[in-house]
Amino acid sequence: MPFQVSPGVVVTERDLTTVVPNVSTSIGAFAGAFQWGPVLQRVRIESENELVQTFGEPTADTAEYFWSAANYLAYSNNLLVVRNTEANAINAVVGDDNAGDAVKVNNTDDFDGTTFSTTATAPLFVAKYPGARGSSLKAIAVDSAGWASFSGLADNARTPDQKLLFANFDRAPGTSTDVAASGGSNDEMHILVIDENGLFSGVAGEILEAHAFVSKASDAKKIDGSSNYVKNVLRNESLYIWLGQILKITESTTDSGSEVDAGSLKAGNTFKLINAAADADKIIGGSLAGGSDGTYPLTPAKEQIAYNMFADAETVDISLLIGGPALQATAQHLVLTIAENRKDCIAFVSPTKASVVNAAVDSQTASIVSQKNAIGSSSYGVMDNAWKYQYDRYRDVFINVPMNGDIAGLCARTDFTNDAWFSPAGLNRGVIKNIVRPSWDASQGDRDELYKGGINPITTQLGAGNILFGDKTMLAVPSAFDRINVRRLFIVLEKAIAIAAKAMLFEFNDEFTRSQFVNIVTPFLREVQGRRGLTDFKVVCDSSNNTGQVIDTNNFVGDIYIKPNRSINFIQLNFIAARSDVSFSEIGG
Repeated sequence: MPFQVSPGVVVTERDLTTVVPNVSTSIGAFAGAFQWGPVLQRVRIESENELVQTFGEPTADTAEYFWSAANYLAYSNNLLVVRNTEANAINAVVGDDNAGDAVKVNNTDDFDGTTFSTTATAPLFVAKYPGARGSSLKAIAVDSAGWASFSGLADNARTPDQKLLFANFDRAPGTSTDVAASGGSNDEMHILVIDENGLFSGVAGEILEAHAFVSKASDAKKIDGSSNYVKNVLRNESLYIWLGQILKITESTTDSGSEVDAGSLKAGNTFKLINAAADADKIIGGSLAGGSDGTYPLTPAKEQIAYNMFADAETVDISLLIGGPALQATAQHLVLTIAENRKDCIAFVSPTKASVVNAAVDSQTASIVSQKNAIGSSSYGVMDNAWKYQYDRYRDVFINVPMNGDIAGLCARTDFTNDAWFSPAGLNRGVIKNIVRPSWDASQGDRDELYKGGINPITTQLGAGNILFGDKTMLAVPSAFDRINVRRLFIVLEKAIAIAAKAMLFEFNDEFTRSQFVNIVTPFLREVQGRRGLTDFKVVCDSSNNTGQVIDTNNFVGDIYIKPNRSINFIQLNFIAARSDVSFSEIGG
């Protein structure tokens, strides 16, 4: 309470209601190659349909990446995806009625930092993202000059582009209200984006977007106060194209010398019209071309660059890191660099395709164990033993896909049906979806060898399907943390209690603060105990571990002892035959 210098009443509040918060345990993370979508940008995906809309359908080159992500989404609805490409992937472009120079624009940040050239072949419109798919697009634009040239014509006298524009906009572009109020004129344009080859919509010639009455003025506003400048409208609203070089809109226009280029300010300016002799229909743009997917598959270096967007625990919250078709170098990076350093997520990896798909008979076990040993020991890694043979309905083919997306998905589904500290394996929670068969059948001897090495086998159970039949982490030493459910239990406890402990920062290390910490943590652990996560616990935060030395160095210590619950891995059933004249009480245990 502050000191008072005269009589009065002072009312203050102190919040002692701090609790341990709930933390997310089911946020998946994946990085790989796709045929479309932003590059090196985290995108939250909630369903397979959204994955297709954002990153495109699988191709022969991207299927293993696509289905690793899609298979996880069969169990959960929360996946962060990062796309990457090799350096030789480029965006499709079009100039003002001609081809444009090749460019690569990865994402919104990249676009904001790009200055397009002013050469004769500078691009007017640029496909939103790198990839050959962008060459399916066509983008055309018209202003008042072009509209006037065909609005009075009979439909059969119009060019195909004129017909499209006339059919999709109800009146001519002219001068916007905002620009007119500032003394300007001739700023409006209409832009159509068309799926010329049908790769986006499935229908060739489908209209994808119609941007009406956008402005050439860089400071033009819509009635709601948002930007109406053509460059900003396409940046913020279009799913398919960027505006390239703004000067390309009117670069060939003949004028009296008093008109201004597109991209100028609105006040008192009359904007140049699209009126070049070369543009007989006074329409600019056309078919985008030159898009390239670049080289497939991604090199480990490119994979790791993409996965590094999940490396900082303070920047992005994830729980389940999916390795997809990653080779050993990337798998090791996920487990030992990202997951081990974050300490709040688990990385899921699979053996390489060559070691388990059409591999030499009896070679699989030794190869998988060798790969696991080469990756290293960690309780933050989980490895399975096979790829899965499944149907790719987008291409009507059967393919092999790594299983780690499914194993991570089982953990996510277990979070929903039970809790993170339940094992994701077995008949109750370990059934694999959408699988024809594993890429190889591990015998009992194979499974014994794999499980001893910290690798979780997939088995086919008669009448039950394909089951995850192991719940080990990749930890090589005997420990409670060599089980998935124990590692995930401690991730939940450590993450939640660490967040709650931040309330202690800059408080006094005295009995009051230490008691407050114990009173926050104890109810949380009691609830976890009630939900079968642990069998017993003890919280120590007093003068025994907060000694004078600890206090003098501005530290605070809370010791939390946990007895985790263990999953059953081995069942022994003893059947004993007894004589008819023997009482069970005489021979029973």
